[in-house]
Amino acid sequence: MEYYYIEEVREAIEAADEAIERLQAAQRELDNAGSWGLLDMFGGGLFTTMLKHSRIDAAKDEIEAARSAIKRFKDELEDVGKNLTLDIDISGFATFADYFFDNIFTDVFIQSKISDAKRQVEEAIYQIREIKRELNFLLSEAEI
Repeated sequence: MEYYYIEEVREAIEAADEAIERLQAAQRELDNAGSWGLLDMFGGGLFTTMLKHSRIDAAKDEIEAARSAIKRFKDELEDVGKNLTLDIDISGFATFADYFFDNIFTDVFIQSKISDAKRQVEEAIYQIREIKRELNFLLSEAEI
């Protein structure tokens, strides 16, 4: 295969690694938010709610960084004739209601949103890893 194609595959693999790294950072923040959320559900107070939302905000920041990395990955995939359809949405956290009402119902609602976001991030990591496996196979075939 042409050197150009091999280089494009390498760039796509590098972009996949970056996207996975950013998604894993978001996953860690969501795990932390989930832990604080459980504590909040079982008797936490204002401080626990604040810590939970701090971790949710950090997860949102990581998701935004991951979106940029995923966009780069999508662009690199197009260069090798592949595409990726992937969207992560962690909007809908009812911060005001959680502080204002601070009851089991809002805590459960927020916890379910955290769980949904974690599932989306896990699915994105899985999809990108699968495509990366294909890219590694293409690269090994091309280098022979």
